[in-house]
Amino acid sequence: MKFLDQAKVHIRSGDGGAGSVSFRREKFIEFGGPDGGDGGRGGDVWAEAVNGLNTLIDYRYQQHFKAKTGVHGMGRNLTGAKGADVVLKVPAGTQIFEDDNETLICDLTEPGQRYLLAKGGNGGFGNQHFKTSTNQAPRRANPGLPGVEKSIWLRLKLIADAGLVGLPNAGKSTFLATVTAAKPKIADYPFTTLHPGLGVARIDAREFVIADIPGLIEGAHEGIGIGDRFLGHVERTRVLLHLVSAQEEHPGKAYKTVRGELEAYGNGLAEKPEIVALSQVDTLDADERKKKLATLKRACGSAPLLLSAATGEGVEAVLRALMAVVEEARALASPKTGEDEDRWKV
Repeated sequence: MKFLDQAKVHIRSGDGGAGSVSFRREKFIEFGGPDGGDGGRGGDVWAEAVNGLNTLIDYRYQQHFKAKTGVHGMGRNLTGAKGADVVLKVPAGTQIFEDDNETLICDLTEPGQRYLLAKGGNGGFGNQHFKTSTNQAPRRANPGLPGVEKSIWLRLKLIADAGLVGLPNAGKSTFLATVTAAKPKIADYPFTTLHPGLGVARIDAREFVIADIPGLIEGAHEGIGIGDRFLGHVERTRVLLHLVSAQEEHPGKAYKTVRGELEAYGNGLAEKPEIVALSQVDTLDADERKKKLATLKRACGSAPLLLSAATGEGVEAVLRALMAVVEEARALASPKTGEDEDRWKV
């Protein structure tokens, strides 16, 4: 299944049903009077976050959604039925924007959350509502109100505890494949990863979710390379794992390049807790390892971890470091209180 994280769809709620013009006609009843029923309300358009989805690929093949029109009113004071609703089922973590792709309508972060995108039109009044002392037999009824029609954007931001960032070929996909059951594409050329990936890592009987995104290069915020459009998938993470390849000639420069792109992107990514690791250290001898580790330490201002997903060196230490930050964040901000409270609201 292909990964699609953004889609534009057109929605329209149902029109209200028309009111009825009818008169009561029964044997032995001389003056029956008006008995036209009201029209039914049009169907609504809802968005709902559901389990089992991790892409918006369904909306590549269908972009138009229209709720049903309310049933017209009938005689004998029969009110028309409400039109059927339409529900857009989306993965948890989907944001919905207005047609300008900037104005946020809602952010569905938890399975089961629903949001009313377009309300159906009210049904029209039947002629029974227009009876007065001077007009005992009104011959008019209201049409139903029209529904709401608009275009919206769906934008998926994966929900994960930790995010992997770094230059292309920094070993992000190899690390994800090593510590989780995910099977990302791995090769020795840049931009092997073209779409974000998710995996569940386990350490010391605890688990957390890791998100991997395509590599960043200098100028990504200006659209160079794959650009920075996939950085939105690590916006919700609690910690970033910044991998710097040991095969880089200047690890400090590589680190600063990615940090510059995170700062240019904004949205709080540069302020997130960060764990830096020198990856692919199995390719270095002892002297080179010491030299490049010192260079990277000067650039990031803290002692980087050593990591080799191929040999398993440092993998558990990295996972424990990530788990410590994730657990601390979970303790400080539960879903019901604290900083994360807005995250669980519609």
